[in-house]
Amino acid sequence: MNGTREFLKDKTRPLDDIVSSIESMEVILQCADSDESLINENLAAHIYKPGGKFKGLSFKAKKKENAPVDITAGSTPEDDTDSLVQLDLPPEVLEEGEESSIVFCMIDAVEQFKTQNVSGGRIYGVSICNKSISGLNQQLNITISLPNADITVRENKEPSCRFLDYTSSDFKTDGCSTQWNKTEEKVICSCNHLTYFAILMVSPDISGADAVNLSYISLIGSSISLTFLLLTVLMLIIHRQASSDVSMKIHINLASALILLNVHFLPSSWAASLAPSGGCVYVAVMLHYSLLATFSWTAIEGFHLYLLLVRVFNTYVRRYLLKLGLLGWGVPAVVVSLVLIIDKSVYGLVTVITPGNNTDTTLQMCYISSDVVKLVTTAGGFALVFVCNLGVLASTVRLMLQLRASGAPSGERRRRGAVCRDACSVMAICCMLGVTWGLVLLSFNQLTLPGIYLFCILNSLQGFFISIWFCVSRLYPHSKNENSTETHSSRG
Repeated sequence: MNGTREFLKDKTRPLDDIVSSIESMEVILQCADSDESLINENLAAHIYKPGGKFKGLSFKAKKKENAPVDITAGSTPEDDTDSLVQLDLPPEVLEEGEESSIVFCMIDAVEQFKTQNVSGGRIYGVSICNKSISGLNQQLNITISLPNADITVRENKEPSCRFLDYTSSDFKTDGCSTQWNKTEEKVICSCNHLTYFAILMVSPDISGADAVNLSYISLIGSSISLTFLLLTVLMLIIHRQASSDVSMKIHINLASALILLNVHFLPSSWAASLAPSGGCVYVAVMLHYSLLATFSWTAIEGFHLYLLLVRVFNTYVRRYLLKLGLLGWGVPAVVVSLVLIIDKSVYGLVTVITPGNNTDTTLQMCYISSDVVKLVTTAGGFALVFVCNLGVLASTVRLMLQLRASGAPSGERRRRGAVCRDACSVMAICCMLGVTWGLVLLSFNQLTLPGIYLFCILNSLQGFFISIWFCVSRLYPHSKNENSTETHSSRG
């Protein structure tokens, strides 16, 4: 037993090593022949040998003056306000006459669990010798007291019950539910299996009702955007207004990417219900490609705007539009192809809303199931585009202010008209540069519910806003000089 007392003393060990040590420790502790407690700075364990008919068991851990904790085991669960944790096992975990050892552990690994947002850096586990238990009819209940540090952040975070998955060394929610009220300092975790559990302080989840509302907003907004984008592009092609205008050709490519995105986003939920899954995989692949194409063309919009406004002269580039087209449509194709070659299984059915959380609705769509792929290919790529385009937007606004200051029109009415035109221009530029997608980045991924609604509305209607600006800019050009800057670009 002495070896198990020391396995967690090094708090700098990687999390994978901690998980391996926990598995090794379980093998030693589970099959002990007698009741025993192991208490040290990082580990508190209690081994219980049942005798006679098993009617359930309650483990409690309390603070002690001269020791880290004191663990006791009793046959009847009772609420104890002073306990750090209370774990109540239902009778069905042992069959009648079975005398397998039951082990309860409390492990502190603050450094290893810090990046996981584990409350108090502590996990709690229960296991039975040579037995794996899951699918319990009566839930295993764990009542855990939140440390003071986590109580102070509960306005922005909330506790979530998770279990430690040995395979991935990650915390998951499968089979566990959380009972908690903001006025309480204790959390009740109810799970249908035995393993190691923890409380993670996470951002509040969107309720099922809000998730359904957001899905409807997205569908309606995308439908409006798709309709207006198709009409706008068709109008421009018929009237041949973009034949010699480089800027307008770039705008049309961005509109085409948004059309492609909306065309595959709208049927995504419907495709998720189809069998076989080939249609869903196609929609997921095209949705990923069109999203990347939208981001790449917003980056090109920013680059082209930089050439127009910052480097007005000496900006000739041979075969300019051809090169932009290869970047805008080719780079996303390369990224998606690499993902398909490495692991095509990441494309497919994704569950957005599951039953529970105040709703009985299940919402699924076809997209990327891997968080790593989403982080690297979409979030990472857009973060780079967003930073560059934000710099272009700042330069554009500064230039507009300088121009208005140097040649401001006389008369209050004319000044108001200029301000309105500039405000509309800035809003249109924000849409073309994809600035609205950056709400998540600007909020450091901690959007409030109103912010999520705003994000959903603005981005689902992005195509609509761009279409309106196309029409207004064609029907009511600001001035000859401003129109001339659109054609004063790099061509070849």
